[in-house]
Amino acid sequence: MNADLRARGALSGATLRTDRLTLRPQAVTDAEVFHRLWTERDERVPAHRKLDADGRPTVSEIAADIANKGRERSDLLSVEDAATGEVYGYCGLIFEGNGAEGEPEIAFELLRSAHNRGYATEAATAVLTWAGSAGHERAWASVWEWNVASRRVLTKLGFVDSGNDRAASEHGRDILTVTALNPTPTVVAPTHGGL
Repeated sequence: MNADLRARGALSGATLRTDRLTLRPQAVTDAEVFHRLWTERDERVPAHRKLDADGRPTVSEIAADIANKGRERSDLLSVEDAATGEVYGYCGLIFEGNGAEGEPEIAFELLRSAHNRGYATEAATAVLTWAGSAGHERAWASVWEWNVASRRVLTKLGFVDSGNDRAASEHGRDILTVTALNPTPTVVAPTHGGL
C-alpha cells in the first residue's frame, strides 16, 4: 500500500484516461461549466449547493476557487471528452466525506447534456480503479434518495446501502453507500508445477 497515493491530494496530480474520457486536474477555464452545474441542480438540494439570489457563486468566483484549490491539490478531476476536449463536469474523491475516517468518498456531477451516455459510470470506474490501486480498501458515496440517476450509477459500480443513513431532512433522505475496492492484482508464482 502506497501511503503517498492514499493521502489527500494524491489524485490531483493524476490524469486518468478511459476509451471516451480524460479525467484531468481542474483548470480555471472549467469555471463556466461548473457554474452551469450549479444552475442545473435539483431544487431539492440544500441551499449551500444552489446559486443564491445574487447568482453566486459567479463564474469568476468559481474560477478563483479552482485557482486556490490548485494550490491545495483538489482530488476532484474535470471530466472531458477525450476526442473533443469538451468538459462535462467533475469526478473524484473527497477525504472528509461521510464515510469511515481515512476512506474516500466518490463524488461526481455532470451536465445534464452528458447524462444517459454512461459517462458518470465510466469516469467513476476510473477513479475507483485508481483508488484501489492506491491501496484504499473501500469507498463511500452519499446520495439523495430522490437522485435516481446517481443511484443507478452507484449500483452499477457495486455500491450498497451501508445502513448508516443520516436522518431525513426537508431535502429528503440521504443514503450512505459503500463498496469494496479491488486492489491491483498481484501475480503469485506457482509453488509447484501448476499453471
